[in-house]
Amino acid sequence: MMTLAALASLIIAGYAAFYLIMCGAFPFGNCRRCHGTGKLYSKIFSKSFRLCPRCEGTGRRVRIGRRVYEYLRGEYKTGSR
Repeated sequence: MMTLAALASLIIAGYAAFYLIMCGAFPFGNCRRCHGTGKLYSKIFSKSFRLCPRCEGTGRRVRIGRRVYEYLRGEYKTGSR
């Protein structure tokens, strides 16, 4: 019989594996500031907008898991020289 701690650790490990696979397949996510539109609309004038400074108007951002992967890969490459 599985204990609660063993079941919780198995669920966390499964979620982490799923997240890593998703970061490999889909490295970009929607920008959180502009919600993927690339535009920030004015609160006073509803039709005027400017490009989102966080994503530079693309509406996309690199996921945190992909950033960690790229960092670790770079460290591995510099360590093996």
